[in-house]
Amino acid sequence: MSDRPAQTGDQKLVPGWIESQLERLKEGFKEQMGTNTIRAAKLLVKCLENEGVEYIFGIPGEENIGVMDALLDSNIKFIITRHEQAAAFMADVYGRLTGRAGVCMSTLGPGATNLVTGVADGNMDRAPMVAIAGQGATTRMHKESHQVLDLVNLFAPITKYSVQIREPEIVPEIVRKAFKFAQNEKPGASFIDFPENIAEMEIEDMPPLRVQHASAACAAVGKCKQAADLIDGAKNPIIIAGNGVIRYGASDELVALAEAINAPVATTFMAKGAVPSSHPLSLGTVGLKAHDLVAFGIDEADLVICIGYDMVEYDPAHWNPNHDKQIIHIDGSPAEVDTNYIVAAGVIGDLKDSMNRIAARSERSPSKPMAKLRQKIVKELNAHADDMSFPVKPQKIIYDIRKVLNPEDVVISDVGAHKMWMARMFQAERPNTCIISNGFASMGIALPGAIAAKLVYPERNIVAVCGDGGFMMNNQEIETAVRLGLNITVLMFNDNKLGLIEWHQLREYGRKSNVDVGNPDFVKFADSFGAKGYKVERAEDLQDILTTALNDGHVSIIDCPVDYSENMKLTHRLKSMTSFEEE
Repeated sequence: MSDRPAQTGDQKLVPGWIESQLERLKEGFKEQMGTNTIRAAKLLVKCLENEGVEYIFGIPGEENIGVMDALLDSNIKFIITRHEQAAAFMADVYGRLTGRAGVCMSTLGPGATNLVTGVADGNMDRAPMVAIAGQGATTRMHKESHQVLDLVNLFAPITKYSVQIREPEIVPEIVRKAFKFAQNEKPGASFIDFPENIAEMEIEDMPPLRVQHASAACAAVGKCKQAADLIDGAKNPIIIAGNGVIRYGASDELVALAEAINAPVATTFMAKGAVPSSHPLSLGTVGLKAHDLVAFGIDEADLVICIGYDMVEYDPAHWNPNHDKQIIHIDGSPAEVDTNYIVAAGVIGDLKDSMNRIAARSERSPSKPMAKLRQKIVKELNAHADDMSFPVKPQKIIYDIRKVLNPEDVVISDVGAHKMWMARMFQAERPNTCIISNGFASMGIALPGAIAAKLVYPERNIVAVCGDGGFMMNNQEIETAVRLGLNITVLMFNDNKLGLIEWHQLREYGRKSNVDVGNPDFVKFADSFGAKGYKVERAEDLQDILTTALNDGHVSIIDCPVDYSENMKLTHRLKSMTSFEEE
């Protein structure tokens, strides 16, 4: 029997019959021809796979359940964190260590706003990362609606690219563009807002866009010659190396250039290890506002060669206050405009190529530049090797950390008073083995960062160096580390206060204000999470406890009381020095 409707006298068809038959034909055609459709959420995951994403750090929510479902059929591993800020920090450190964008994800509203600090940190620390947030349906974007915020405009000031997906067909272009922005120099963060109704829309399956990694252009030949001529004419050149050297993988070229032109090298906090601390031309780290030992080397210099230097780390006003230094800027990007940073020559292009060509052109004669200054710095680095006073001096803690770690092991420093000591005194021998946030400089990064570092380098020892203040800001991620079965160690400089703020208060006003806090029993705290806890009771026990923790195969927390009276002692000593040769 035909399913064609009965006809009336004028042979008119029942309304809707033609439309229904067309739909049946279309469905039959799709089945016969094998036409595939795909949900936008699954297409997004395919595009992330195409970008080489290994992990997504984050927390599921109602508005990203389509993506979460698609991830079940993907080789991408979703790492559930206990707070979205920690997820963003993990993506931040993953990106910094690998050079590939780390990915974090949240739901809308409060989930997305919790990402903000970590995203801002990654963006200002030049770490490639992509943040993705679920969003309410586009049908409620035009009015007040539950948990809905204008996330694109919220993230725009703290990212290189912030966008909402408004049509499923544009998913491949948006994902490719987000990763391109995040990973191109200077790297940083991208943000994607993904409305829930767009995520569930089905379209004809389409491939991700081909990933193209652009190589940096070479600097102009004339600029390299100009830089070489300036170097040859200088009596006391010095190099300030920034994080760009590490991002370009140009540490070997930096050492070769320094040796070729006989120039000592100071690194910024975020470039520690770009030249080995043990190298005779290494002067350690610049970054303290105080006039530290290395600052005397810059004072003596008549030419400052800034390589991969980013003034977001260390304001040139601190090392060129009189605007009288001759400066060479070697980087992948033009110099920022600053009255204290007027360049005599700008060499813009691939750092490896630029340094190689400048080294080949230079004709400087051999010398031993600033050898006495280096001897003074090395002496200070080792001055507390046998100091057994208790609570433990920060210099001794850092000496012991270095003593038990291999050169390729990684320490992630949180932000606080300990960060200043780590930046100043930890002797990094390899690039990216001492991770310090010094662009945005956000407390709470070390523990999440250590989790990401262990995922990147499972064969290396990973130590999160925290103050008790910074640790308590993301301590919940101990559960994440235990759940993942990671062998990481948290070493805590414990002073029961916000030590860095107290240091600033005492220096500026001579008294402290509202910095004292209480802490739990960290050994019991560790045990409650299934981790191992250790309490340092004597300075002579620290190295053994560190060695045990690194080898026990578990998440470990070491509570080490610290003597921060050393902070103001350092301030007074540096303030009184008029020559690095003073004792």
